[in-house]
Amino acid sequence: MSTQGGGDQELSDFGYTNQLKRTLGSFHTFAAGISYISVLTGVFQLSYLGLGQGGPAYWWSWPMVFVGQLMVALTFAELAAHYPVAGSVYNWAKKLSNNHLAWLAGWMMLLASIVSISATALAYQRTLPQIWGGFQIIGDGTGTSDAANGVLLASLLIVFTMLVNAFGVKLMARINSAGVFIELVFAVLLVIFFAAHFVRGPEVVTETLDTGANHTGGYLSAFLIAAIASSYVMYGFDTAASLGEESKDPHRNAPKAILRALIASALLGGLIILFALMAVSDVNAPQLATEGLQFVLTDALGGTIGRVFLIVVGIAITVCVLAVHTAAIRIAFAMARDNALPGGSKLAKVSKKTGTPVLPAVLIGVIAIVLLLVNINSSQIFSAVTSLAIILIYISYLMVTVPMLIKRLRGQWPPKNVPEGRFSLGKWGLPVNVVAVLWGGFWTVNLAWPRAEIYNATPPFHWYLQWSSVLFVAVFAAGGFAYYWFVQRKKVGVLADHAAKAAADEPPSEVQEVREESA
Repeated sequence: MSTQGGGDQELSDFGYTNQLKRTLGSFHTFAAGISYISVLTGVFQLSYLGLGQGGPAYWWSWPMVFVGQLMVALTFAELAAHYPVAGSVYNWAKKLSNNHLAWLAGWMMLLASIVSISATALAYQRTLPQIWGGFQIIGDGTGTSDAANGVLLASLLIVFTMLVNAFGVKLMARINSAGVFIELVFAVLLVIFFAAHFVRGPEVVTETLDTGANHTGGYLSAFLIAAIASSYVMYGFDTAASLGEESKDPHRNAPKAILRALIASALLGGLIILFALMAVSDVNAPQLATEGLQFVLTDALGGTIGRVFLIVVGIAITVCVLAVHTAAIRIAFAMARDNALPGGSKLAKVSKKTGTPVLPAVLIGVIAIVLLLVNINSSQIFSAVTSLAIILIYISYLMVTVPMLIKRLRGQWPPKNVPEGRFSLGKWGLPVNVVAVLWGGFWTVNLAWPRAEIYNATPPFHWYLQWSSVLFVAVFAAGGFAYYWFVQRKKVGVLADHAAKAAADEPPSEVQEVREESA
């Protein structure tokens, strides 16, 4: 394979040899990024939160979050142009800083991804029973039966994504690309259909519906809460780079895929929310704060057309969970081949038949289903943990953008002797990186702020639920790092089966040490 076009030279620099198959084209990598973001999944699953907490004016959080995340995506695109490696955030942090920070970034990203699989799969319950009553398998959709049925539907979806990922990246890419194509086509159609049913002008996005009345900070406080709904959607674009070892010409395709996925999602999502608010019959309808845009589909477009679009939302949820599952597998694989996880040699084993690590696919799916079971009788706890997952992702992003900024200030970035044609921010690199760090820090604080509206919105009210964001982050970070430092740290080193040829020929070192321990 071409070392420049294929990216295998960079793998050698990390000490790896590529055991994954390069089969993915440019649309496949773009589809992976955009399906993780999945604008139809996020907007329809979370719009109730934004509209309920901030009214129609919450729409302004969409472009605000987009600009902030675009700064992060631009820095990631530059990294992807140089290092298109599996487990992107984990390996980028290692290249920019050290093994300890990289492990923590990978650990947080892995935990967050597994929880995100469970949380996103639960969106089936908000969508499928509205398409056909037969999807309400357990009970009548009220009380405990609603949670139990949601867990059942989500578990079936996770089993599906687990099997697809176990059978190989080629099957995953085909299903994912087909789903993304359908999602994009119908997202555009949805914008057109909403536009044909306008009953008011765009000034609707100035309506706050007096949502700031009960906040000491007025509407600003309400807006910062409502804006969390937008920040829950626009992340995961690094997935395109995490598939770099399975992509053709990843140096060019990965940066483009990252930026195109975020920009396309932001544009379509912003138009869908805006046009939905212009098309709904009554912006004061209480259903907007409980059902979100699902209500607008049937209210503005009618039952039949609305149901068709709900089917597409169901497809979007499916490929979104598939993409999140895929990304989680790559993070686990990347850490495992460094022997940075327990059972690393088993988790890093790539099936010769499917060309993919099968055990992580199964194990991650099982853990995600187990997490779902918490939702049956403890939905408050699950909601808190779901919010925690997003915080962990934003923190893991900071563990890349901050070391990158330090290297820029020291004159150590970008790397020297870079081949021509690779994506580069040039003179804009420093200001973009600064804004990415400031944005990430500010928004992490906003996400983690112990608000009852996010972490303990309904009874029973407990102080530990309201403060769960701070407590859980501290426990996961400190507990995980303690395990790494005292148990796993001295075992870390590229597994012999994955070591680059040059590294494997060197005198006994940590590679040899891991080989002996594995034996």
